[in-house]
Amino acid sequence: MWKETREREFGNIRPNLFSSRISKSRVSSIRLSNYKEIVSSHRGSVNSLQVDLTEGRYLLAGASDATVSVYDIERATDYDGGGLIAKHKSLFVINKQHEHGHKYAISSAIWYPIDTGLFVTGSYDHHINVWDTNTTHNCYVFNSKISQLIAAGTEDVQVRLCDIASGAFSHTLSGHRDGVMSLEWSTSSEYVLVTGGCDGAIRFWDIRRAGSFRVLDQSRSQIGRRPPLLVQPMTNKKSSSTAQSSSAKVRAPQKKLANSNALKPHAVSRISSQVKTAKQRSHPGMLSSHDRATGHYGVVTGLKVTEDGMYLLSAGSDSRLRLWDIESGCNTLVNFETARLQSSKAIQMAVSQDSSLAFVPCMTTAKAFDIWSGQTKCTFRGHYENVNCCWYDALNQELYTGGNDRQILVWSPSKSISDEVDEWRKEQAATTDQDNWSD
Repeated sequence: MWKETREREFGNIRPNLFSSRISKSRVSSIRLSNYKEIVSSHRGSVNSLQVDLTEGRYLLAGASDATVSVYDIERATDYDGGGLIAKHKSLFVINKQHEHGHKYAISSAIWYPIDTGLFVTGSYDHHINVWDTNTTHNCYVFNSKISQLIAAGTEDVQVRLCDIASGAFSHTLSGHRDGVMSLEWSTSSEYVLVTGGCDGAIRFWDIRRAGSFRVLDQSRSQIGRRPPLLVQPMTNKKSSSTAQSSSAKVRAPQKKLANSNALKPHAVSRISSQVKTAKQRSHPGMLSSHDRATGHYGVVTGLKVTEDGMYLLSAGSDSRLRLWDIESGCNTLVNFETARLQSSKAIQMAVSQDSSLAFVPCMTTAKAFDIWSGQTKCTFRGHYENVNCCWYDALNQELYTGGNDRQILVWSPSKSISDEVDEWRKEQAATTDQDNWSD
């Protein structure tokens, strides 16, 4: 680290490269945190975790005891071990006793992408609730057979789209031959949705059109990582200004944002190619042979799009992880090392900001895989029962995991004891030294 800092002081490396190197160094040293602890308020398995995408400060958790809670991961509520361990208790908990609380297990909980004032929960009680964070009151209630959120996967093979503004279902997407267990919004286009079903199919949808425009086929493959796109030099001022406007788009609100990244130039070209492909077909459906393709031999239990929007990671009840090239729709044939995956319920995976590592729940452990070689870089052991969900906080390079043991564990880069003592003393000084200007 000191070498990189010195090189940065002399101007030998660029700020972005310096930041990337420091982040990689911190990620490689992640372990069970010895200075931060989440005090779980749940009495059932933790099924969903997410840190808000705007401030990166509040952790939202949903559990099988029908409770949802919010934790402040920046400011501790208490200290233990002589001030060395920061304990983070829930700011509030919504349970069955709440007027609009869920009656059965919560399958997923997610923040509104551009504001921490709203969050959404989906439950096995066939309801989707939209909550006001400040008042903890319910805003809208959707009533149907739903197991997921906003873009809601249903057990009767339908994918329903819920309109928050009107409180109604806008339309449905039909194509799966069995229930839909996992969904993921594209990180490069707000109109593209990816779904995984119990029929083993992984489908891509343009929500502005009827029918899926792509079904992934595990037998259609390409070897290795696709080479990066070459940027053509601009020859005139007009083309240069056009390129700037496309690569510097504002952070438009999407259905699901990943760390609020702006659209990349290659993402814009990829979207245009998908639109061209959609225009070429004469019917929303596809040939029966393509429409019946499968991505896994069994249930698709998890989906995760990389931060750059170029690749899709999928997990199945066949205990297989597959990496897909989104532009070509091909299986990249990355051989992920043997890992047992849950087959009875959906799992939540995570990907590092530079898309180099994938964090996957593997029974009682969580594993970090090199996304391009498939090798296991690290195994996180700390839960006593199966791990259900992972969330990677790119801001602090921390990993959060939740499992059937009702615990939420924090995995963070190593920290020296002297740093912990200094930080605790600063916190104590900040709370004791207060100005009384109002007097």
